[in-house]
Amino acid sequence: MMAKLSREQLERGVICSSAGNHAQGVALSAQRLGCDAVIVMPVTTPEIKWRSVERLGATVVLKGDSYDEAQSYAKQRCEQEGRTFIPPFDHPDVIAGQGTIGMEIVRQLQGPLHAIFVPVGGGGLIAGIAAYVKRVRPEVKIIGVEPSDANAMALSLCHGQRVMLEHVGGFADGVAVKVVGEETFRLCWELVDGIVLVSRDAICASIKDMFEEKRSILEPAGALALAGAEAYCKYYGLKGENVVAITSGANMNFDRLRLVTELADVGRKREAVLATFLPEEQGSFKKFAELVGRMNITEFKYRYDCNAKDALVLYSVGIYTDDELRAMVERMESSKLKTVDLTDNDLAKDHLRYFIGGRSEVTDELVYRFIFPERPGALMKFLDAFSPRWNISLFHYRAQGETGANVLVGIQVPQEEFDEFKNRADNLGYEYMSELNNEIYQLLLCDPKM
Repeated sequence: MMAKLSREQLERGVICSSAGNHAQGVALSAQRLGCDAVIVMPVTTPEIKWRSVERLGATVVLKGDSYDEAQSYAKQRCEQEGRTFIPPFDHPDVIAGQGTIGMEIVRQLQGPLHAIFVPVGGGGLIAGIAAYVKRVRPEVKIIGVEPSDANAMALSLCHGQRVMLEHVGGFADGVAVKVVGEETFRLCWELVDGIVLVSRDAICASIKDMFEEKRSILEPAGALALAGAEAYCKYYGLKGENVVAITSGANMNFDRLRLVTELADVGRKREAVLATFLPEEQGSFKKFAELVGRMNITEFKYRYDCNAKDALVLYSVGIYTDDELRAMVERMESSKLKTVDLTDNDLAKDHLRYFIGGRSEVTDELVYRFIFPERPGALMKFLDAFSPRWNISLFHYRAQGETGANVLVGIQVPQEEFDEFKNRADNLGYEYMSELNNEIYQLLLCDPKM
C-alpha cells in the first residue's frame, strides 16, 4: 500500500495505530521510502515493542489504554496533519501484502499440504493467505486460530456478520481486537474452512514446545497457530499429513515469560493444580504424602488454623497421564480426603496459588477481579472510586506483561450500599467480574460460617 503512495503523500508523511507487527512494518517501509512516520500505540504496549519501532526511525506516540483508543487518536491526528493513514488489516492492498506469506508457503512446499493454520486478530493475515492459496491450491484447508477470550472472528463467522466483543483478553495482545475488518470478514466468510479456539495455557505450552525444539521464544500471538494446529491434529487424529503453522511474532518481554513458565506444563497436561482437605491432626501430612505416591509435588500451600477441624491445602503435581492423576485422586477420596481438581480454574492459577493464610471472617465482603490497565495512575484511580468509602479487605496483583493486569480485590460493602458500589464500578471504566461463586474462593478464602 505504501509503495503506491504519491510523492506528495510521502512528503506529508504517514500515520498508523498498532500494538506490534504492523507498527514495525510501517516504520520499516517509511524508512525505505524516505518518508516521516508516526506510530500510535496504546500506553500499555510492552516496551520491547515500541522500542523496536523507534529503532526503525519512526516517531512513537503512546496514547490510550487500548488499540481502539490509539486508533481513534491516530485518525484524528491524520486529519489534522494531512498524513495518510495506513490501516493494519482492513484494506485490499494490506491484505494482499500479508497474503504473500501464502505465496511463499506454496512455492516452498511442493508436496501434499493438508492445512495452513493462521493466527487471527483483525483478519488481514488469514484473509490474504486464503485469497491466494484457495486460488492456486483449493484443496488446502485454511484454519484460523484465536484465543478463547479474543474470538471476534469465530463469533462473526458463527453469526454471519461482524460481532463486536465486550471483553477482549489481553494475553495474546497481537491479536486482541474487538471487531474484525469488514473486507477481511467478507473474504474469511467465503474462503476460510474453520476457526480453532485455544486457551492461555495451551498457548504457553506451545511457546515452551518451540523453545525446546528450536531454542526460539515466540510471543503469545506468535505461538497461537502452533497451539491451534496441535489441538486440531489431536481432535481429528491427524497423522502423516503436512500442516503449516504461521508463527507471527517474537516480541516477548520477561514479565510475560514468567507467566508462560508457570502455565506451560499445565497447558501440556504435565501439571495439575489441586486442593485437598486434611484433618488437623498429627500424621495427616505424612499420610497425604504417602497417597500422592511417586508423583512429584511441584508446589504446596498450607497454613495451620487452630479453630478448624480440617485444613485445605493447595498444591500442584507433575503428571504423565490422565490415568495417573485419576488414580491419585481416587486414593485421596478412598481415604476420606476430599480432593478438587482446579487445573482449569483461572482464579486459582492467577491469584490464590500465591496466597497462604486461609479463611478469614470478613463481613459484607464482595470479591471481584478487575482488569487494570498497565499504566501509572491506574491504582490511584481505583482507590479514588472506592476508598475510603469502603474497606478493601483483600488485594492481589502481580505484573504478568499483559496490556491489562488481573487484580483480585475484596471490598466490604453493606448490602444496602451495593447499588452505589455497582454504579461506581461501572463508571470506573475497568472490566470486572464477581468471584463470590467461584469454587476455589468458597474453599480457600470464604469463612463457611459467613
